[in-house]
Amino acid sequence: MTADVVPSSGADGLRVGVVGLGLVGGSVARLLHEQGLDVTAHDATATTRAAARAAGLRVVGDVADVCAAEPDVLVLAVPLRAMRSVAAEVARHVRGATVVTDVGSVKGAVRDAVRSAGLGSRYVGAHPMAGTEHSGFEASDPAMLDGARWAVTVDGTTRREALVTVLRLVTGPLGGTVHVLTDEVHDESTALISHVPHVLATELLGVVADAPVRDVALGLAAGSFRDATRVGRTDPRRTEAMVTDNAAWVASALRVVVRDLEQLVAALESNAPVGEFFDRPEPVRGPVRAPGGGERLRVDLDEAGDWRTALSDAGARGAVVVSVEDGAVVLA
Repeated sequence: MTADVVPSSGADGLRVGVVGLGLVGGSVARLLHEQGLDVTAHDATATTRAAARAAGLRVVGDVADVCAAEPDVLVLAVPLRAMRSVAAEVARHVRGATVVTDVGSVKGAVRDAVRSAGLGSRYVGAHPMAGTEHSGFEASDPAMLDGARWAVTVDGTTRREALVTVLRLVTGPLGGTVHVLTDEVHDESTALISHVPHVLATELLGVVADAPVRDVALGLAAGSFRDATRVGRTDPRRTEAMVTDNAAWVASALRVVVRDLEQLVAALESNAPVGEFFDRPEPVRGPVRAPGGGERLRVDLDEAGDWRTALSDAGARGAVVVSVEDGAVVLA
């Protein structure tokens, strides 16, 4: 968390349910448990449930038991391909005023799933920009979320009470920095900085795998190859689901990549200048600006006002949540 962004108050007493204890869900559950929150968790795999219990988490046998605990926030951290069936199961058992959120890397597809299950009025999307190439509960680590940048997504039906609850959880005990966005802006952005890099890393590994000099090339590989291919070593089914569930934005970005690479190939083959290709990224080569240092903006969560648009427009400009008050969100 940057010095300009302070944790929001009011989240310490939240009860949280977590369904799915893989890399991200396990990290969320473990961090909230460390922070002293009341956490009830479930995973579909018996060995994962056993490992989570051994780590000190309260783990129950099914989704119905998580819902029976009536958490203030229920975090869906299951694979994207399982989201629709799990959302339907949650809808059968959820009680009271439980707010439903998630940690998926694609937001439009998740909103469709929860809306189809009848959970739309309870839902606020969320996605931490944190992870590794590893998967499973054994790879989870509360420290992975330290200072993570989160997207929290809204649409025209988002309830202000649900949004405030999720913002307080993320900026408080989860220690995150939040950009409030629409699903569409989130999915376009993550296609560029997450999903397409996964595709390109996978392709680079594939090119090497097919090469006649593969063994010597791998023997010579050092930092540049390791850095460029790290995310390509992720579970391929997880990457496939992420890319296909965000297919439109990923395909659009890849068309630009293909165009630029074809132009580079043509220039190399004709001995033409290629400096423009290597100079084009100059505006973004420097350090990434830390969020939260701009002019403060207060958005009152008045049901008569267009606060959803005001928040998502500010988020799309790079503003982050600084504090959450009873009737307003302050951004910078």
